[in-house]
Amino acid sequence: MTAPDLTSLIESLPRGMVITDPDVLSAYRYDRANDPDAGTPAALVRPMTTEHVQTAVRWAAAHDVPIITRGAGTSLSGGSTAVDGALTISTEKMRQLTVDTATRTAVTQPGMLNAEVKAAAAEKGLWYPPDPSSFEICSIGGNVATNAGGLCCVKYGVTTDYVLGLEVVLADGRALRLGGKQLKDSAGLPLTKLFVGSEGLLGIVTEVTLRLLPPQAPACTVVGSFGSVRAAVEAVLTVTSQIRPAMLEFMDGVSINAVEDMLKMGLDRDAGALLVAQSDAPGPAGAAEVALIEEAFGACGAAEVFATSDPVESEAFTAARRAAIPAVERIGALLLEDVGVPLPALPDLIDGVGAIAAENDVLISVIAHAGDGNTHPLIVHDPADAEETARANRAFGQIMDLAISLGGTITGEHGVGRLKKGWLRDQVGDDVMDLMEMIKSAVDPKGLLNPGVMLS
Repeated sequence: MTAPDLTSLIESLPRGMVITDPDVLSAYRYDRANDPDAGTPAALVRPMTTEHVQTAVRWAAAHDVPIITRGAGTSLSGGSTAVDGALTISTEKMRQLTVDTATRTAVTQPGMLNAEVKAAAAEKGLWYPPDPSSFEICSIGGNVATNAGGLCCVKYGVTTDYVLGLEVVLADGRALRLGGKQLKDSAGLPLTKLFVGSEGLLGIVTEVTLRLLPPQAPACTVVGSFGSVRAAVEAVLTVTSQIRPAMLEFMDGVSINAVEDMLKMGLDRDAGALLVAQSDAPGPAGAAEVALIEEAFGACGAAEVFATSDPVESEAFTAARRAAIPAVERIGALLLEDVGVPLPALPDLIDGVGAIAAENDVLISVIAHAGDGNTHPLIVHDPADAEETARANRAFGQIMDLAISLGGTITGEHGVGRLKKGWLRDQVGDDVMDLMEMIKSAVDPKGLLNPGVMLS
């Protein structure tokens, strides 16, 4: 691609907003997925307003320059990997936020971090539930782009359940307002929902209106240590067949030991699996849920069951689960999976991942939002070892094939990005792919937005 003349773009935006310094650009080539095929952008734009985004998009459209939209750079599927000669638009400086207690909503620009939105809501006596493990470093814009989930999704849902409205800049530079602070709105096609999870293919989100809830009730945490992965998974099915807990998280033996190496909190290193469950039901209902979880864990062979209503102890176990990915990453580079299945198929998925690890002679640690069937197999490999990396990549594809064969999905919350698009057609079929491509073509006929992501 011929390098575009950036003069008119630089002149049309505030001083310093367009960056061409090679050292700075190099920091924006990769996201958390570390795609080895990452390119180098022609320039970086860090807008602060919707109007700035419109100016950059109109310039790109006029010069046929592709656009990569980037939030905090925490994508685990390569959704914001840079492309040679493209314009990278980072929303990191779009950080305005207001909380409206009358409507229980937050209106935020996309650069605000998930944790910051939570904190602002809490200051007003409200709660924003979606809580990815990376909540302290991931942005709301990225959460919307991938329809992010988290630990409490089993009971409280994912990002799309809280998005009431959006402002979106289209590929031709028009800014649309979709939805708003109203809780009910049946006017026209549900376009707000269309943009949530679209991974920047249809437009650039510049403002989000989020539904907030009253504060979560104090939770009681139940922790169970199991001798085997299978026993823990059976406990998951026993619990979820009777109640919907506020949290039900899974860690295998590899992740338990990796977290213990990092946090040194006294986890059972001999356990084959660990379950961390929570109930936030009030009063007697909560006590009954805790008793049910304890009984289910014990009946399925837990060697130890521990329950606590102490918030410090509860947070320690939640933090241990959140730390699993960076802890396992200390062992080696990771290919991170995000496959989900209907809950009855969870045992077959877990067993199948174990068989794939053995077949390919690679270490795969499994952690999971077990209560909703969303697993994160972490494939450990050495990028400097070409043969091991090839085996790891083969396992990566086989795990997605397995999830599809079990009626599941190749991504529950991380998005398709660049790393998983080769398996999307196998999951959704030709007709659905055709429909998605028709929608993409209608709103972005030149294909300038996030080329290489999901469809292209």
